[in-house]
Amino acid sequence: MDGPKRQHSHNSKAEGGLGTVIEDGNVKAELSANQGELALCKGEKPQATAKDVTYLCPFTGPVRGFLYITNYKLFFKADDDIPFTVEVPLGTIYRVEKIGGTTSRGENAYGLEIYCKDFRNLRFAHKQENHSRRLIYERIMHYAFPASNGKPYFAYSFKDEFEYNGWDVYDAEKEFERLGLPTDCWYVTRINEKYELSDTYPAVVGVPSSVSDEDIKKVAVFRSRNRLPVLCWLHPTNNASITRASQPNRGLLARNKDDEKYFQAILEANPQCHKLLIFDARPRINAVANQAKGGGYETEENYQNTEVIFLDIANIHVMRESLRKLKDICFPNIDDTHWLTNLENTKWLDHIKMIMAGAVRIADAVDRCRTSVVVHCSDGWDRTPQLTALAMLLMDPYYRTIIGFEVLIEKEWLSFGHKFNQRYGHGDKNHADDQRSPVFLQFIDCVWQVTRQFPCAFEFNETFLITILDHLYSCMFGTFLYNSESQREKEDVKTRTTSLWSYINTSMMEFKNPLYAPYLHQHVLFPVPSLRRLELWTRYYIRWNPRMQAQESEEQRNRDLFFLCEQLRQKCEELQQEIDQRMTVEVPSTPDAVSLHSTNSNSQWATAQL
Repeated sequence: MDGPKRQHSHNSKAEGGLGTVIEDGNVKAELSANQGELALCKGEKPQATAKDVTYLCPFTGPVRGFLYITNYKLFFKADDDIPFTVEVPLGTIYRVEKIGGTTSRGENAYGLEIYCKDFRNLRFAHKQENHSRRLIYERIMHYAFPASNGKPYFAYSFKDEFEYNGWDVYDAEKEFERLGLPTDCWYVTRINEKYELSDTYPAVVGVPSSVSDEDIKKVAVFRSRNRLPVLCWLHPTNNASITRASQPNRGLLARNKDDEKYFQAILEANPQCHKLLIFDARPRINAVANQAKGGGYETEENYQNTEVIFLDIANIHVMRESLRKLKDICFPNIDDTHWLTNLENTKWLDHIKMIMAGAVRIADAVDRCRTSVVVHCSDGWDRTPQLTALAMLLMDPYYRTIIGFEVLIEKEWLSFGHKFNQRYGHGDKNHADDQRSPVFLQFIDCVWQVTRQFPCAFEFNETFLITILDHLYSCMFGTFLYNSESQREKEDVKTRTTSLWSYINTSMMEFKNPLYAPYLHQHVLFPVPSLRRLELWTRYYIRWNPRMQAQESEEQRNRDLFFLCEQLRQKCEELQQEIDQRMTVEVPSTPDAVSLHSTNSNSQWATAQL
């Protein structure tokens, strides 16, 4: 399957040539003589092609070749004697600018500059006499921004087939069963089945057993966007819970007795707990400022037996500006002399540290202190899932598997209404929208940081995380489209598009970590959220710079490690069989039996390590 894999620039030998600019239906006929140049997935169709286009590569200099536009991607291929290609899914593009005009003089002064969400800027120079720029510009603007043009996303045209149906990965009720619900203290309700209680919440939620549907409705009214506290995760042994919500609509003075009683019900659902911790992701000053807008935070005077803790995580606007600064120092050129100073000035790693530190505090409270927690920010769909999802990843080994991590994203991010369309501008040409922010990217970055500190605790590898981010932007799959579960149901995403998990789970070996040792990592992970331990994710942020690319293929190294591990497993099995055969030859005495049992246990432990 070529479509999902073809995300990155790569080299390939070109064959043949093209004529001048080609429009729509004529493209296919012209390309038929050069099959192999442009790999198409099912549903992808060529739309325009231009010759004598020069790609102004910031690393190797100008490269002349052919530029193809399909309804899914931009594809540049150098002339035959230069094995060089560039490929960009159109969904990754957020801005296109025309460079130069009809009076422009000088080589490469007339063309297009394309800005991408994956830390690339691409510049193509056109010859004015070819009249190719206008058509290429129009085709890019048409297919890169379908939402602005009233057109469907490419995901609705993509028709590649997979052995695995990714839409089956997550079932809310089965996930609650895995957590042990219903219990004496918690139950599952479908009160939001028609999304009438909250249009940004999932249809199925977990709530305390002591509250009624009428209580739930009263509490929802007092919460921003009706996002009342509902269950995310329940500790398997100590009954401590993680619940998530949005801020209360209390303004400067308002109280809501039903909301206060609901918090007491969450506290009482954990018999070992005598205090409920409320983790507010915001800086205190921001939470206070929200009171003037009708929002605010809980006060310990009104909410008995609670403690409010502010985690000082900045808002979406601060994060967006931090990412802009990071891109400026990473692409196209890197200033080695001032690299550490420039990186510090972006504050990117400081923000990653604050998110990780908050998640570690939540995990510590739930696991070690056996205390139930409520997590919220303002609306509960940005900083809240960063914290809840990361804390759940640290505490529950299931979420560290490939399938489990997919469930975690489906549950905490997709079903609970993180606004993927708005935060990442899917198909929207308004690149200046101040609601865009790298919230989900920060979460994936935090996950990567944890994998660096615990390299054997995760079933998935780095390629898995990068693939998720690439297809967050590509709009090839329906997984990250729209802003909520209710919108995805309305647009028939599950029946009309393909899930990203279909692709990943059909090719699972590509995304497995050969060092994964599940039997040794069933415990809670406590990463160190310190700038001394955090590092910039260069294989993602600086991957387009050829000077930063590893000489050794990561994929090949993983395959070699898998092969070696498999050999060692087989050797352990052979040794175990030899031990079992010796045991059957002679019935041992009790002391020998104990010794053999110990040897057997050690062998099994060694197998688990592999």
